[in-house]
Amino acid sequence: MAKQSAGILLYRRNKEQLEILLVHPGGPFWAKKDRGAWSIPKGEYEGEDPLTAAKREFEEEIGIPIEGEPLALSQQKQKGGKLVDAWAVEGDLDPEQVHSNTFEMEWPPKSGKGQRFPEVDKARWFPVETALEKINPGQAAFIHELIRKLGIYLP
Repeated sequence: MAKQSAGILLYRRNKEQLEILLVHPGGPFWAKKDRGAWSIPKGEYEGEDPLTAAKREFEEEIGIPIEGEPLALSQQKQKGGKLVDAWAVEGDLDPEQVHSNTFEMEWPPKSGKGQRFPEVDKARWFPVETALEKINPGQAAFIHELIRKLGIYLP
């Protein structure tokens, strides 16, 4: 069975411009990656309601509980086969206040030493066009669907 993940696409309207909150994964593998490396706050779940999982993962990765009315988006299948469920929520937060949970991994490789890294090392608001360049390609459809549902037309 394919792994499942659930997340929240947080958006805001800033001076008539739609902006998307994306997070950059922490850890040494992602440290120098940018284009296509950003994501919506999300995480894997098993045997729980996907929306409940999405809200939990948002709070774990952002450090702030999500508030607002969720708008369901169509499930997407990422390159590796993972199925991702997402909900769009309109809201605002200060990316400088993001405080992610951490994970441990052996680093440097084959050193026998464990190090802790944040799951998310930064969060940023991006205009839609930039968000589409930064986001993991398997999640770009969430942004396109949100734009359609909001009736926004991009030049």
